[in-house]
Amino acid sequence: MSLTVEYAAPARADEWIYVCRLADLEIERGRAALLGDVQIALFLVHTGRVYAVSNRDPYCGAHVISRGIVGTRGDAPTVASPMYKHVFDLRTGVCLDPQGRAPATLAVWAVAVDGDAVFVRPGGSR
Repeated sequence: MSLTVEYAAPARADEWIYVCRLADLEIERGRAALLGDVQIALFLVHTGRVYAVSNRDPYCGAHVISRGIVGTRGDAPTVASPMYKHVFDLRTGVCLDPQGRAPATLAVWAVAVDGDAVFVRPGGSR
């Protein structure tokens, strides 16, 4: 399958952190990466876009989001945690299905792809 990546190169190299090669990611399969001491989960979806969210499930505390099931909810790309099946929007990190629990959100990172290089902007949303 040919992918069309929807990103431009990072404007300034010092504003972005190289994470992996695009070829290291599989469509709709998560990959975990470390940014310092923070675990992130990377997802390449069928549209060719890459998303980065926290790998820590806010409902159970385990670092398992990269092992979640990728899907969609309307036009929103999603990941369902493998622990309690809470569904999160990959664009915003918002839990779309809290199942009676308090609302929770995954931190999200901006992603850029330059050729085969995947970069994230440090800091995340939280």
